[in-house]
Amino acid sequence: MAEDSDWRLQGRVEGPEDPAPVLSLIKRHQQSRLLGDVDAAVSERVVITHDGERLFAYAPDRDAIEAARSAIETALAADGASIRLTLSHWDHGCDEWVDPDAPAAAAAESPVADSEQTRTLVALVGREIRSEFERSLQIYAQEIGVRCEVSEHPHLLSVQAAFTISGPAHKLDEFAAALAAEERRTIRTEEAVMASPL
Repeated sequence: MAEDSDWRLQGRVEGPEDPAPVLSLIKRHQQSRLLGDVDAAVSERVVITHDGERLFAYAPDRDAIEAARSAIETALAADGASIRLTLSHWDHGCDEWVDPDAPAAAAAESPVADSEQTRTLVALVGREIRSEFERSLQIYAQEIGVRCEVSEHPHLLSVQAAFTISGPAHKLDEFAAALAAEERRTIRTEEAVMASPL
């Protein structure tokens, strides 16, 4: 488990029947403008990602994740959407996400972290780096014991890579955090190259 993923918020975005708030949220995420209010209020150490209407935020400490909670709720409210976020902490001893405010025994009895699931996560990457991006994430999936299939949807200058992952729920959360962090690093690198005077 990466050090920057020890604290997690998750919740389902709820809004009008029209999915516009969720689609707007995803579009801004792909364009590196994820919730302008969140970017202004949340530390760069906070990684935000989504799986359809489910939103996830990861941070290295409780203060950072609590600040992210407030910023996410405020920004979604501006889009006419709402979210009920639940907080969890990665327990290295039992290798699963636990409620930090619940008794340890109750958390240990929860089978959710070990249940088998399948998710599809999407990332938008430049055509020139897509192979390296996909390969590094497939290697990471093997390392943590997650099955991973990649499908591509080419665009003019970029490729939308869909990662269909299967495995224990807590391992899929790890992969989602790694994907979000890798996508964020890739966006920063591409922006730096484009801004370079060379």
